Amino acid sequence: MSWRHRAPWKATSGGRRTYPVVFLLVAGLGAGCGAPPAGPDADRPNWRASGGATGTTPPTAGSPPAASPTTASPTTAGPTAPPDGRRYFFPVGGSNVAYHPTHSAYPATDIFADCGTPVVAVTHGVVLEVSRSDTYDRRKPDGPLNGGLFVSLLGDDGVRYYGSHLVEVATGIDAGVRVTAGQRVGSVGRTGNANNVCHLHFGISPPCAGTGDWWVRRGVVWPAPYLDAWRKKRDSVPADKVAGWQRERGCARTP
Repeated sequence: MSWRHRAPWKATSGGRRTYPVVFLLVAGLGAGCGAPPAGPDADRPNWRASGGATGTTPPTAGSPPAASPTTASPTTAGPTAPPDGRRYFFPVGGSNVAYHPTHSAYPATDIFADCGTPVVAVTHGVVLEVSRSDTYDRRKPDGPLNGGLFVSLLGDDGVRYYGSHLVEVATGIDAGVRVTAGQRVGSVGRTGNANNVCHLHFGISPPCAGTGDWWVRRGVVWPAPYLDAWRKKRDSVPADKVAGWQRERGCARTP
């Protein structure tokens, strides 16, 4: 099905906001852009904008993508955040960033930013999975392939964090590698089932199988409350919420 979705906004010189409409095709269980909530104002979702403020007007188109998903040069992994003692970081850098608190079909968040914007580890941990190739094909079942290029991290808090649709994965980011909170792991892109819109699909889940279980890895609890806190440089830990979900539902072995 198709729905109208707004891209990150940018004010005009007169102070007004414009918001061109982008038509997207959303796969029912894909990791593409999240659908707006049902209701009479479904086409005007409540966005978290660059400054952390919440408004009733979605962002509009920002600057052109900084890099093409097929031509970006890999960055080198390395700490990029100040050593201020924080344990958690907002996963996307840059100023032209917005996200919606809900998502279609399952709990996750799509964080919209220009292609090439840094993506960082949200907390200290060890890399579980990395995909450096985009094998998504709309003609085939797309569940396992939706993410395109992605990084999955097991945090020291016992929670799995997943970021997909990357334009590239940073050099040195491989399974088994230890990373620190705020360390760059890749860049925002539009690989996989991203509907040609630059964004990071961000999911929070228990580790379960650790690898391959895309139906859990894509997200099981709503990330928005934690993203709100991390953006304000406040540590907020999703471990209890994730553990509660796992106690109630367990880890499904198949989709």
